[in-house]
Amino acid sequence: MKTAIRESHLSLRGITVTYADGHTALAPTSLDVQHGGFLVLLGASGAGKSTLLRSINGLVSPTDGEVSVADLPGGTVSKRNLLEHRRHCGMVFQQHHLIGRQSVLANVLMGKLATRGSLASLWPWSKADKLEALAAIDRVGLLEKALARADTLSGGQQQRIGIARALVQKPRLLLADEPVASLDPATAQSVLTLLHDICKKDRLTAIVTLHQVNLARMFADRIVGLRQGQVVFDGTAAQLTEEALSALYAKSSPANMGSQFDSPSQSKEFLPC
Repeated sequence: MKTAIRESHLSLRGITVTYADGHTALAPTSLDVQHGGFLVLLGASGAGKSTLLRSINGLVSPTDGEVSVADLPGGTVSKRNLLEHRRHCGMVFQQHHLIGRQSVLANVLMGKLATRGSLASLWPWSKADKLEALAAIDRVGLLEKALARADTLSGGQQQRIGIARALVQKPRLLLADEPVASLDPATAQSVLTLLHDICKKDRLTAIVTLHQVNLARMFADRIVGLRQGQVVFDGTAAQLTEEALSALYAKSSPANMGSQFDSPSQSKEFLPC
């Protein structure tokens, strides 16, 4: 049930993650990710979604296997070119990781640190840097909040700022780890709509981990389902049948399974990620 890959931006070959206690969080996994695609990693708690995502940008070091990225010097991600890889790899986190006492503008400017040298990071931000950050804030619809403290924003607004911070980095690859897990259903759909539309307009390759099946079906070009560290589904939203879901969430409780099919306006709970 493989989707057609016309142009590969990212290739994973035999990526495995085994921790010191012997627990294998990710079995050997191989994927080709199409340039400009919006791929959703779907699965229950502990399935390996976040581990796989973090293996891509080096936040987790794979025990075995390799990550290859188009246009990366050397092709394969290694200690030698990891910083270069991260310069072009934006990250949106579930918990925003904003500095509450700092302004929205200051938080978004932090996204440019990856593109500056160690000495340059000691100097004040240039006018050009600030204009780029303001443009990113405007893209997420919060320009009027640019000088407000980050901790005065709502959860949905904070996540939008997290997206702006990733965008100001000018990434080629955007990774989002459960970006809407802590948001109410309506806000979650709004934030994902924004993220999806920006990625499509900018032709960014996006990999997003989710646990809400309805949102995966709504936004994904391709869905990769993981269970117990293994890929058990790889296809389109239309191919994600109830039978495929039953296999994907084989150990989920009936109550949690039911919440996967609710519409964003009706859902009352999410399956834990």
